[in-house]
Amino acid sequence: MSYPYNDFRQYLHSLEEAGLLIRVKEEINKDTELVPLVRLQFRGLPEDQRKAFYFENVTDSRGRHFPGGVAIATFAASRSVYAHALAANLDQLGAVWQRALGAPIEPVLRETGPCKEVILRDTELETSGGVDAFPHPISTPGFDNAPYLTSPYWVTRDPETGSYNVGTYRGMIKGPRLVGLQMDTPNQHIAIHLRKAKLLGRKLEVAIVLGAVPAVGLASVQKVPFGVSEYGVAGGLMGQPLDVVNCETVDLQVPATSEIIIEGVIDPTHLEPEGPFGEASGYMGGRTTSPVVEITAITHRKDPLVQAFISEFPPSESTLMRKIGFENLYQRFLRDSCNLSSVVDVTFYEMATCNMMFVIRMRNPSPGQAWQALYAASGYEASMGKYIIAVDEDIDPSDFGAIVWALSFRTQPASDVRLITGKLPRLDPSMPLEPGQTATASASALLIDATRPRDYPPTSLPATEYMQAALKRWERLGLPPLHINEPLAGYELGEWTNENREEAALAVLGRYLETGARLHGRG
Repeated sequence: MSYPYNDFRQYLHSLEEAGLLIRVKEEINKDTELVPLVRLQFRGLPEDQRKAFYFENVTDSRGRHFPGGVAIATFAASRSVYAHALAANLDQLGAVWQRALGAPIEPVLRETGPCKEVILRDTELETSGGVDAFPHPISTPGFDNAPYLTSPYWVTRDPETGSYNVGTYRGMIKGPRLVGLQMDTPNQHIAIHLRKAKLLGRKLEVAIVLGAVPAVGLASVQKVPFGVSEYGVAGGLMGQPLDVVNCETVDLQVPATSEIIIEGVIDPTHLEPEGPFGEASGYMGGRTTSPVVEITAITHRKDPLVQAFISEFPPSESTLMRKIGFENLYQRFLRDSCNLSSVVDVTFYEMATCNMMFVIRMRNPSPGQAWQALYAASGYEASMGKYIIAVDEDIDPSDFGAIVWALSFRTQPASDVRLITGKLPRLDPSMPLEPGQTATASASALLIDATRPRDYPPTSLPATEYMQAALKRWERLGLPPLHINEPLAGYELGEWTNENREEAALAVLGRYLETGARLHGRG
């Protein structure tokens, strides 16, 4: 089946038809009211009840009214919304991502597209208000110092190879023709492009895409290897090529049906203050020195829609997007690139912003394989993974109680915990600072092998047949609905003999005195 969305507007319409979008018609202030309203669902609703929002009557604290509107939480308010963005069933998300990562489809260049309905250049950028003419919301009112672009897809090309990168990095609105660029680590791909441009003594051309088809945004936030085009991954997610058009003032191609395209250049030798901004860590990020985009043109659709991600305090739209994407990417990396077929899956945690902690589940790993997986996962993305844990297949990583159980009884700290240094720091206020410092050069990580070191005795739960019978009786008695944590029943883990099984069988038959007599006779 072909990807059903030609543009962002068609996608929003489909969300609304599916009952996954809330349309707000009353007037709302983008600077003080919009994000706090949407934030409430992430503080007070279960994930499966959260929805996307579309505000069609947007104003600001200066009394301006904006055509178009603001759409927020439209990609990952919930797993159902995320699945809708991929046009897939919930149980197909992993398969769609594996297809996209394994078989990217490069874009197709078109002569023109809806993103060219209005073209602003030169003095028109100033008279129109430039980038500030659009209703970019303030994400953390009361703490942020400006509106920021929170769902921009920054398009750049490698100054040496010409290969494309499409990444999501926040952008501070600084003026009609100025947007700040914040990269939280120096290994972000746009940061590599900037360093190359600086060495070549030239500016880096950039196009900022707002409001593209969902596949572009979902690819943009993914951690694909350097040199792999997110446009190709987006095509893989759609199962068809993405339509792109040439920019007006820079040598770049952008999605043809985008709502807004901001074109410009970055001088890699020029840095200026940026921030503070509410970060996904759940804390305000401090002021930093960052590059700035000098805008050379803006093109957009008539009455353009502004898309925003809701991030900041976890859980959020951005943490759910990262969770689903990272889990598939890391599983593929460990199984295919590292040849670790024992890896079952990888689980990231939204409250750790999907950057600081994750768990690798393994099926009967051979000696040393858990450490191989832990070190490989830590090195794949140098800023990811402050705590990385390997567990056995019988541990459910989505149940944090099961993780605590594994840590408590399958590890010895002296032999199963290793501290590594040299990690890239990432938006972590716990990092130690010397007086006068604003950042540190190196972070650390803890790797924990919580897989069983040897055969274990069975888990101390009744066997399956007895627990299944108990479930039926529970229902027959009309007792409250159950939400069972795995495991439901006991199971063997290697350290159990035929004599143990025979004695247990005698016990449930009421013949346990036979066992007592036999053991007594052994002296």
